[in-house]
Amino acid sequence: MYITKQRAFPTIPNKNICVSIGSILAVQYFYEKLNFCDIFSNHKSKGLDLNSLVIDLLSYKLTDNFSIKEAGKWLNQKEILDTLNLERFHERVLYRTLELLGRNKEEILCDILDSLFSTYGFEETNINLDWTSIVLHGTKANLGKFGYSRDHGPDKLQRTVGVSELADPINIPMSYSE
Repeated sequence: MYITKQRAFPTIPNKNICVSIGSILAVQYFYEKLNFCDIFSNHKSKGLDLNSLVIDLLSYKLTDNFSIKEAGKWLNQKEILDTLNLERFHERVLYRTLELLGRNKEEILCDILDSLFSTYGFEETNINLDWTSIVLHGTKANLGKFGYSRDHGPDKLQRTVGVSELADPINIPMSYSE
């Protein structure tokens, strides 16, 4: 038997887009269940709603997970804006949102942990921490700083990195770098 055609019908280009509604609905469900609206609304009051932007960014990261620039393009599609109840915005809004979250990360992480513990009834536990430093041998990156070194090389550029996790019985890993 010889195959003469690879397809039954030729493909015709169109403007249809595919939206992973499952990840959007999952983010919205857990956002509400864990009461994240109260956590994030404390950090921004003017402009676009911070909660909508965080939901949008989380949904995008679970769906495509490319750059913030690509997230801006994806989120500004009419169908996505309608699904997520947002109006058109510039991609700089996403960068400012991430900057705002970064400035308040300690408070936000504490509030998220409190919400997780109260929602799921986790018992209080210890935290395991492990810190190290990495020596940088280049001069182009602005990541490193001179100073105390765990490798006894204070004259070299270095980056300190720490990893933490909630201890038994929860074992939820969290990472943090300084």
